[in-house]
Amino acid sequence: MRRLLGTLDPYRWSVAAILILVFLQSLTSLYLPNLMSKIVDVGVLKGNIAYIERVGGFMLLVSLANAILPVSSGLLASRASAGFGQILRHRIFRHVERFMLHEFDQLGTSSLIVRTNNDIMQVQQFVNMLLRMMVMAPLMALGGIVMAVYTNARLSLILLVVIPILGVVIWLVLRRGMALFALLQTKVDVLNRVVRENLSGIRVIRAFHRSHHEMRRFDRANVDLTAVSADVFKIMALVMPLVMLIINLSTIAILWFGAVQINALQLPIGKLMAYIQYVTQIMFSIMMMSTMLFMVPRAQASARRILEVLDTVPTIEGPGHPLPVAALAGTVEFDDVSFRYPGAETMVLSHVSFAVQPGEVVAIIGGTGAGKSTLLNLLVRFYDVSHGRVLIDGFDVRQLSLACLRQHIGYVPQKAVVFSGSVAENIRYGRPDASDEEVRRAADIAQATEFIDELTDGWSSRIAQGGSDLSGGQKQRLTIARALVRRPAIYLFDDSFSALDFRTDARLRAALRPATAGASVIVVAQRVSTVMDADRIVVLDQGRVVGIGTHRELMATSNVYREIVSSQLSEEETA
Repeated sequence: MRRLLGTLDPYRWSVAAILILVFLQSLTSLYLPNLMSKIVDVGVLKGNIAYIERVGGFMLLVSLANAILPVSSGLLASRASAGFGQILRHRIFRHVERFMLHEFDQLGTSSLIVRTNNDIMQVQQFVNMLLRMMVMAPLMALGGIVMAVYTNARLSLILLVVIPILGVVIWLVLRRGMALFALLQTKVDVLNRVVRENLSGIRVIRAFHRSHHEMRRFDRANVDLTAVSADVFKIMALVMPLVMLIINLSTIAILWFGAVQINALQLPIGKLMAYIQYVTQIMFSIMMMSTMLFMVPRAQASARRILEVLDTVPTIEGPGHPLPVAALAGTVEFDDVSFRYPGAETMVLSHVSFAVQPGEVVAIIGGTGAGKSTLLNLLVRFYDVSHGRVLIDGFDVRQLSLACLRQHIGYVPQKAVVFSGSVAENIRYGRPDASDEEVRRAADIAQATEFIDELTDGWSSRIAQGGSDLSGGQKQRLTIARALVRRPAIYLFDDSFSALDFRTDARLRAALRPATAGASVIVVAQRVSTVMDADRIVVLDQGRVVGIGTHRELMATSNVYREIVSSQLSEEETA
């Protein structure tokens, strides 16, 4: 928590002003009962109207100040805590942007969303409360005790009994609440994950008629969260009645023993009224501190989860001293590459070696789980090789800055991803400074212009979140256009034609040849028809290269390739 509070540094002057305002508020609150006792004892009981008017007017001014000061400190505290939340969210989002796929798998996407929103909100609320009460509550409690003893030392013996009892009650309640607050955040994580899975997988759920199963799963997570929340709020609800009971019993005791002293002419009535006010202030100050202490476990749990994100070091970082490379021609080489996913026991790739020259189209084909997409992930440095090297123009990709490496690559992922916004904005995502003509040309090559022109607003048509208003083939063509508009030295197509019909696939591949001339092109595909025309085909089987060559060469030399071809094409097509 202390580390996170350092985020308040830009608001240090606001924090200083809050402390001053809260200090002044505490003084005015402690001074008001003293003024009230003087008005009662000197003015009312002795009938001194002039004294009542003079001191009463001053009391009104103090009361006015006592009303303005908390409003001012509350305004500054709200601004400072909101700014604290803004800075912290920015830090987390910026840090998460550096994560690789392993970190997302380790922490979980749904958990990262909860930590960025809910957990930061918990800490922000705690900071707001801390700024307003961290000085006022202790000062009011200590000041109240001093003033109570000063007013009547004999009655203050009651405090020696009441304050320990109040402390024990708060400690017992707080001890139970600490464990529940930590559990509460975990239950929020679970509920968020269930909701996210349901929303993202709604088509599959309905297609398999599993809505009732998912509703039961949601109900279990919801009931668990509700049960823990109910326990938390039950415990918190105990504090106010218990504190009020102790305050009222203390007031009764003060009135009882105070009346005895008044009857013996040892205590003025105004002093007794002031003493009751001081004791009430002491009790409420302790209650404020207990409220703040109740927020500590939940804020502490949230702070730990936030720091867990901030302390997670990305497994892949740019080199400390990257090679000073301004431009890359695009020669790609996999040199004896082996790779194992973090935590896995077996190698996904074993001793893979081949090269791609600029102007060459190399296709990678193989069965499911052969490691085709993993090769592209290693080239983009989503992961680093376990053994061997991935080279571009003879440079190890680990020696290049991530910005330099990725600005020379046009990557089309296996799962087509589009963003909410216009069609033109999605294509221009590959190169923000691309002209309208370049955007249209990229869409023409990707065979996307036809369906774009049919949209209501054409290039300005808005795409729904996740591209839910587009077909799979339309999304694939937009992602291909996004890579083409970048005009990189290396193109990576990760099974990017699977949702296209054969006619569109053929037209797209024919248009790609001249558009990518001079660049290195690596195509991962499942369909043989997509890779038949490649300059070379790399056949993978269980992470190993079992054949490299043209379609004709592999048909003559590779049993694995022949099996793939025979499973997809007829004998006439194969010939």
